[in-house]
Amino acid sequence: MSHRNARLTVHGRRLLVDRVRSGRPVAHVAAEMGISRPTAHKWLRRFRQHGESGLRDRSSRPCRTPHRTPAAVEARVCHLRQQRKLGPARIGPVLGMPASTVHRILVRHGLNRLAWLDRPTGTVIRRYERDRPGELVHVDVKKLGRIPDGGGHKVHGRQAGRPIRGMGFDYVHSAVDDHSRLAYSEIHPDEKVATCAGFLTRAAAFFHDHGIEKIERILTDNAWAYRKGLAWKNALSDLGATGKLTRAYRPQTNGKVERFNRTLLDECAYQRPYTSNTERTAALTHFLHTYNHHRSHTALNGQPPITRVNNAAGQYT
Repeated sequence: MSHRNARLTVHGRRLLVDRVRSGRPVAHVAAEMGISRPTAHKWLRRFRQHGESGLRDRSSRPCRTPHRTPAAVEARVCHLRQQRKLGPARIGPVLGMPASTVHRILVRHGLNRLAWLDRPTGTVIRRYERDRPGELVHVDVKKLGRIPDGGGHKVHGRQAGRPIRGMGFDYVHSAVDDHSRLAYSEIHPDEKVATCAGFLTRAAAFFHDHGIEKIERILTDNAWAYRKGLAWKNALSDLGATGKLTRAYRPQTNGKVERFNRTLLDECAYQRPYTSNTERTAALTHFLHTYNHHRSHTALNGQPPITRVNNAAGQYT
């Protein structure tokens, strides 16, 4: 990625090539763009050799690393990590290596965090991601206790604000695109079939408005509305999508929307005390805009979800 004060970005390199190919001298174009002639010739040479892909930045990693730790030693480090769950400070003395070197090896093989391993077998858990927006959309419902007028226990304390019998629950219906993590949510008083089907139709319209023209598959848990609901099946048919159910008691399969639910609780529903149920419901709209357009996502290299579905101008590259 080019630094913020770079003379040439990918767009600038393409402009350089276009001006020279139009017949203008390389020296004149270089002077106009504030770069040296050798730099201009470098990008022209890369374009001639590799085409459009040659204008992108290359990795600075060397082709050869003669002093890299031998593969057999790296295999022993990985074995100790996966079988005995030892950290760098424990593995280093066993193999006579600095802990920093052990850590680099674990990072290289994706073993530096125990949370990424299946504890009984030591197998690395590989998280999947679909190749394009709309290929798979995760759908789930999160139940929240309603807040009485004037606030609940977070405002008045556990005793004074204890739950009022009969207040009931709100049901947060959410849909998250697997590739882009673009999210859409609505709050309803139930999770009946008609409610779920209506939500799916409006979610598809939201995704379409944000550049995801077609939804191919919908992934849900095994709730009755998704398994047996006729209105839900009709909504899938209208969208031209197929439904897919997770394995029973395996929320990891639907993990992207499960993680979104956790973020929604931490950064919206439980972020601050609310004095009414209406106030909390109104906060959802602002949260969704922030999540989709401004909040950085670690799985997207720190970019917000909207960059993966609405990046025609290349403004986020």
